[in-house]
Amino acid sequence: MKFPDNFLWGGATAANQIEGAYQTDGRGLSVDDAFPGGKERMKVVTGPDFDWSIDESKYVYPNHEGIDFYHHYKEDIKLFAEMSFKAYRFSISWSRIFPNGDELEPNEAGLDFYDKVIDECLKYNIEPVITLSHYEMPLYLAQKYGGWKNKQLIGFFKRYAETVIKRFGHKVKYWLTFNEINSAPFFPVFSQGLVAKTGANDKVNIFQAWHNQFVGSAYAVKAAHELDSNIQVGNMILYATSYSYDANPDNQLANLKNQQATNFFCADVQVRGEYPSYSNALFKKNGFTADDLDRTDEELALLEKYHVDFLSFSYYMSSVVDVTGSTDETVSGNMIGSVKNPFLEASEWGWQIDPTGLRISLNDLYDRYQVPLFIVENGLGAKDKVEPDGSINDDYRIDYLRSHIEAIAGALDDGVDVMGYTPWGCIDLVSASTGEMSKRYGFIYVDLDDKGHGTLKRSKKKSFYWYKQVIASNGKKVD
Repeated sequence: MKFPDNFLWGGATAANQIEGAYQTDGRGLSVDDAFPGGKERMKVVTGPDFDWSIDESKYVYPNHEGIDFYHHYKEDIKLFAEMSFKAYRFSISWSRIFPNGDELEPNEAGLDFYDKVIDECLKYNIEPVITLSHYEMPLYLAQKYGGWKNKQLIGFFKRYAETVIKRFGHKVKYWLTFNEINSAPFFPVFSQGLVAKTGANDKVNIFQAWHNQFVGSAYAVKAAHELDSNIQVGNMILYATSYSYDANPDNQLANLKNQQATNFFCADVQVRGEYPSYSNALFKKNGFTADDLDRTDEELALLEKYHVDFLSFSYYMSSVVDVTGSTDETVSGNMIGSVKNPFLEASEWGWQIDPTGLRISLNDLYDRYQVPLFIVENGLGAKDKVEPDGSINDDYRIDYLRSHIEAIAGALDDGVDVMGYTPWGCIDLVSASTGEMSKRYGFIYVDLDDKGHGTLKRSKKKSFYWYKQVIASNGKKVD
């Protein structure tokens, strides 16, 4: 178990799931503020009638309060420092900087807040890793402009990215553009601000929105590199190692096509700087042609010149492809479900646990792109029990993380360049998929239930002390 001396051990969160204070100090509404809590969340926001209305008489909205990181950030970052974090991945709420998204001038109170968060990290020698857009955008841009399918959003995002990079770039070396950008075909409401009423079910809109985001990402890279050549900007994808169900050539071919469409397309554009060779076939499969996309030569040249410096990704589980009807057993997963893999166990939420799949993914991605890789999300969502003495014995989480850290070590031994590892939800937060608090990932427990009731008291789980030991030993002590 040999990790590089500069390996970025840490944790990850997102503004919309932890900050709260959703209308404080000039922050505007964000799309996630309209997402209700509960197991029906995804069904509601992807339904034909969803129109961004916020109906507090009908739903609860956990994202409005999060875990109140806005007022607890000093306490929380101090706890991260106690675990010896080398890096903390968090996101900026776009609507905290530009409340509607299309303003000419930023909200100074929002910039000041992130100045304080960054400085608090640096106080403990924690490297900030900032995501520009983590499943959120100003609600006004979704309502008035129809989301990312509208090319006007390129200019709005460019202004936002340039503003925060110029403000914080002298203190922040690592930036990510769009969180899990490739998840859009499954839930475009999250990353692209598209709903059924604004064309979410028409695939050409998703690909146009992607193109606009690719251009926005390139502008962010340009702004960062022109400010300081030492700043590194990465893209961020959802990655699920994909297997064919068996050796049937039909399943093998289907798996290849699934990999291209799901795991590789966005990364191919953002890392290689050009649309891949299979693009036209992928467009045709989705019912349109390249001529249906609004892409200019200037934009394509921008993508080529300002591709990302590294690739970051989330990894929670693997998936299986079967087009031959060999099995009808299915499982759920991070945004996407799949055929059940009979060789794997699953979490309480049905996500298949596959640490070997992480080693495979690291090898596949590094062989394909030859850029540094950064695992910026990984973890186990589970229901934690607080014992009478206040302890939380989450050995299941330790077992999950240990096996995945061992897989990273294996990939390093294989010759893969891995920058760091920031497990998801290092402090308990509101689940993106269900809006629940009961689906917990953290090393730190937050006293809050699914209805938003609780003291917000922070307490250390058993995994807190275990992860502290892992970092202190640079990955040598994982038992």
